[in-house]
Amino acid sequence: MTRYYSEHSQYFVSVDCIVFGFDEGKLKLLIGKRQMDPGRGEWSLYGGFVGENESLEDAAHRTLLQLTGLKEMYLKQVGAFGAIDRDPGERVISVAYCALINVKDYNRHLQEEHGVEWVAINDLPPLYGDHQVMVEKAIGILRRRIDTEPLSFNLLPSLFTLTQLQQVYEAILDESIDKRNFRKRMKLLDFIEKTELVDKQSSKRGAALYRLNKKVKE
Repeated sequence: MTRYYSEHSQYFVSVDCIVFGFDEGKLKLLIGKRQMDPGRGEWSLYGGFVGENESLEDAAHRTLLQLTGLKEMYLKQVGAFGAIDRDPGERVISVAYCALINVKDYNRHLQEEHGVEWVAINDLPPLYGDHQVMVEKAIGILRRRIDTEPLSFNLLPSLFTLTQLQQVYEAILDESIDKRNFRKRMKLLDFIEKTELVDKQSSKRGAALYRLNKKVKE
């Protein structure tokens, strides 16, 4: 690549991945302890530097693929974080991305290899640098968009019960939702469609299984 702007200071650009999952009725975040200085041993999001020949989104996809082994997932940019003193090592500008995955799709061998853990949002330890701010901004975005975009379905298996879906909504919004009101709300959104299948594990009578509406999915 031809070098221009040599008279200007050079900075590092990184991506930080905010990976949410849903498990045991809770919204969880994938975090691990930093294995590099500065901040070695502190709880942190998983990230990496942007390569010279890749876009921000390509860097985020590459980082997530290394972390989870998953190629297709919900991925949205949360924002750029460029405070002068945000990284005590060097001047680093980071662009944060939010990803939503089904915990059961995550390869446990990769989880162990990278030393990361699923931690409930309400039980998070202090995070390195401004990572807590990134997480809070990502949660805010999810809460604002949950009724206008089919976000929650990325956290569930392809077939799910309405109870499971309600639990995801409650976990993201961090509040209880009336069962009847929730089901009316779902009918208005037209995000889901009922299948002929029944989940007999969740109740004796069995609960109807739903899936994401095919048109919405497309």
